[in-house]
Amino acid sequence: MNVKQALSLIREIPDYPVPGVLFRDITPLLKDGQAFAVVCDALSDSDHSYTAVVGIEARGFILGSAVARSRSLGFVPLRKSGKLPFERIGRSYGLEYGEDQIEAHIDALSKDDSILLVDDVLATGGTLVAGIELVHQLGAQVSEVVVLLEIESLGGRELIASKFPSIHIRSLMKV
Repeated sequence: MNVKQALSLIREIPDYPVPGVLFRDITPLLKDGQAFAVVCDALSDSDHSYTAVVGIEARGFILGSAVARSRSLGFVPLRKSGKLPFERIGRSYGLEYGEDQIEAHIDALSKDDSILLVDDVLATGGTLVAGIELVHQLGAQVSEVVVLLEIESLGGRELIASKFPSIHIRSLMKV
């Protein structure tokens, strides 16, 4: 199985979570062990060096932790507001269909960390911008952002590049 075949398992669900949004459901891909392995290998195949992997809740956890495990690196979750038990910092961000906030423990990263930031979809870019800002606020640097799927028409890549021109953005599939 190749990456294109694995990504073809992503299911489209119209009008979820709100009317007008086309949700990309990765659970069929995750269910297929071979597809999941191929995608995780592709996500971790970077020309950039990194010391830890950061994933954004919730699907970024699944993908990011698998990438971290394959590279024998630590994994840091960026959680939705109110989910972390220790002292934390957070960043708000806009979605296609609302607003949310992600948080990290204040000791999750250090100035010596170089990060691979992982999420499932790059849409408007708001979630990933908040993730990058949170990583920077913790003192670390983002080496690269990698996603399964990029929805080009929503302009997320351009938003990230305008704010963080030195960060490389990689997507396995563009729609």
